[in-house]
Amino acid sequence: MKKFYKLSVKLFYIMALLSISNYTFSQGCIAVRSMSTANGNPSGSAFMKAGDFQFSGNFRKLHSYKHFVGTVEQPHRVEQKTEVINDSYNFDFGLTYAVSSRLNVTVNVPLSYNDRSSLYEHYGNGTPAGSNPRFHTQSKGVGDMRISASYWILDPVKIHKGNFAIGVGIKAPTGDANVLDEFHRLDRNGKEYIQVKAVDQSMQLGDSGWGQSIDVQGYQSLFKKATLYYNGFYMFSPKELNKATNFSVPDQFGARLGMTYVLFPKKNIGVSLGGRAEGLPAVDAIGGSLGSRRPGYIISVEPGIAWSGHHSSFLVTVPYAVVRNRIDTWTVTGFREGDAAFADYLISASYSFRF
Repeated sequence: MKKFYKLSVKLFYIMALLSISNYTFSQGCIAVRSMSTANGNPSGSAFMKAGDFQFSGNFRKLHSYKHFVGTVEQPHRVEQKTEVINDSYNFDFGLTYAVSSRLNVTVNVPLSYNDRSSLYEHYGNGTPAGSNPRFHTQSKGVGDMRISASYWILDPVKIHKGNFAIGVGIKAPTGDANVLDEFHRLDRNGKEYIQVKAVDQSMQLGDSGWGQSIDVQGYQSLFKKATLYYNGFYMFSPKELNKATNFSVPDQFGARLGMTYVLFPKKNIGVSLGGRAEGLPAVDAIGGSLGSRRPGYIISVEPGIAWSGHHSSFLVTVPYAVVRNRIDTWTVTGFREGDAAFADYLISASYSFRF
């Protein structure tokens, strides 16, 4: 029994890393929306019996301000104080039901608060120095909800050293895809007026489209206390355009690979180190790709630390960006270069409780 408990602690932590990724969050100006892996539960389904439930909560925070064209940073934006600053606070709540020890179903509800400040969206970057205040726009509320299912290919009750699962999911357009706020403008005589219009696409709570996702996740023991973990997903968004804002309804993708190590077995504490990539393609796999979008991807180094118990787990990761690429945007006349702002890192904290 004691041996089984030690094994459970190790795998419990591995599964926390597999399913807590919540791919992911808006990466600054790149509107990668919250999207969990199929099972969505931070503790993983490997330790859920038929009829079990699990509640999960994930908090993510980022501060985006560094501009890139391709992979080249544009430091003059910060030097000239014309950078766009995005601050995002995202919560993702999930409830998982285990149909069996191998099959589970999850419902996820994301909540977010976003604040964006810029010059060009208001008076403009070209106004005289000192006369151009930094105005803010915001959005807050429920995002696009998801329902997903995941199935372990091997029996997790019998197989402990390695396993993998496949999953499918559906994203519903429950988030407001036309959030409006006030923008400060100057007329030709230099007099200010207020224009109410849609906030930037990176701050919209939804994209107005249904999405279908596929994912895979798995783990494999390497040596004593150490285990390899991996997962990846792709979300298809067949709808082409949000007609209310002329924003594109883009696909999303993400992948993670790394290793966990149970550092203090008696205290149920483990650490991890891995890499992750997430982003938005310029061209969708299904459907058209018209409308305004900022395609790109982020590759990060992701350290983490976790505690796990019989029914609960707590995990903190801090992905730090090593590659930020604002790829060219597809248009009807060809690909067009553009810029986007990214964060240096983000903070993710997750808790789950199984009952």
